Amino acid sequence: MDVLEAQKTRHSIRKYQQKPVEQEKVDKILVAAMQGPSAVNERPWHFIVITDKAVLSEIPKVSPYAQMVKDAPLAIVVCGDTGTLKIDGLWPQDCAIASTNILLAAHSLGLGAVWTAAYPLPGRVEGIQKILGLPKTVIPLCVIPIGYPAEQKPVTERFDKTRVHKDRW
Repeated sequence: MDVLEAQKTRHSIRKYQQKPVEQEKVDKILVAAMQGPSAVNERPWHFIVITDKAVLSEIPKVSPYAQMVKDAPLAIVVCGDTGTLKIDGLWPQDCAIASTNILLAAHSLGLGAVWTAAYPLPGRVEGIQKILGLPKTVIPLCVIPIGYPAEQKPVTERFDKTRVHKDRW
């Protein structure tokens, strides 16, 4: 799938078929995640791939808007390692780019996914750190459940020319 087509047709998918995602597709998604740019090439990201249903079921207990995680065949938690940064404060942007690449790659492979926030919400960050046994310096930015879609959504036109300014506000 062409990247512009993927961007235009991708939707947040919250319902999944009970069909495992092939490891080959997971690997392609992770390669795409790490292809994103990062400030001073720090690449502060780490990715926790969760397929264990017991672990997936724990996430919604600390992240109330991530109920769909327990029904997904897998989730990827995108984390930033703040313990090794040369420039403090840019890891969320770097990890957000990686997250976008995950969403687009999943869609291009015929999968559905949705971004669910962890950082900067304190209860979610600490809860996910505890569930996954993360070091204190590794901060979860988001949890992305992924699977074969069990729902279809129409293409939505989101372009809004009133949000575009030329040269000045």
